[in-house]
Amino acid sequence: MLVSKNVELRASYSLSLVNQNTGLQETLCSETTTRVFKSSNAACFSPSTLIARVDDCLRIVCTVTVVKESWVETTRGMDTKVPPSDLLEHFGKLLLAEEGSDVTFSVGGENFPAQKIVLATQSPVFEAQLYGQMKESMACRVTVEDIQPEVFKALLQFIYTDSLPEWDDRYAMDRLKLLCVSNLVDYLDTQNVATTLALADQHNCDRLKDVCIEFMGSSDEMDAVVKTEGYANLKRTCPSILVDVLEKNIRKHRT
Repeated sequence: MLVSKNVELRASYSLSLVNQNTGLQETLCSETTTRVFKSSNAACFSPSTLIARVDDCLRIVCTVTVVKESWVETTRGMDTKVPPSDLLEHFGKLLLAEEGSDVTFSVGGENFPAQKIVLATQSPVFEAQLYGQMKESMACRVTVEDIQPEVFKALLQFIYTDSLPEWDDRYAMDRLKLLCVSNLVDYLDTQNVATTLALADQHNCDRLKDVCIEFMGSSDEMDAVVKTEGYANLKRTCPSILVDVLEKNIRKHRT
């Protein structure tokens, strides 16, 4: 290998004297620590022990052990980029394709096929309904009352993809939007107000945004809000909203 140019190798050695009568070897010196040898370097093994010749005849065995570079070391510098998980994307396709569906929900005259196991893993209510003692556990068709088809469709999308559909103002779904706002206001608390505020700003829900800002402006609630993860995310991703909170609170205290 040292004959090749620009080559490095690691090796150790041992020198043994061969008995002329018995043929047995007796180690004279050895270097167990590996050394690096380069083709550009004329370095050689140079044992420190001097060997005297006997009867002008001397036989020495030199054993060189070359250490191969490990696979881990040769690949350590490789930059492997792992793509983000697309599991939720596949679940979304599963919902749309209706493949393997084993239950159908009837909501307001519309049918929504789904997979029981997916629903049960995401919701304890669905788990009890589809696998528990409830009568729906034996049925392949379940009728759902008191909910709009659009809302139930959005619920399924959230269960399968952990995301909600984008509201498009072209379809004038104002009533559905107001229903969502009403429900969010009813469940507003210190743990979710910052996240809800970001959602309101994203979807241009001024009414919900005002309620969140008023909630955060309360002297009794703000200290608890700033300790939440939602507030930290809001501060990092939507700092302009916090300016609105500050300005409205200043105006509130002046009046």
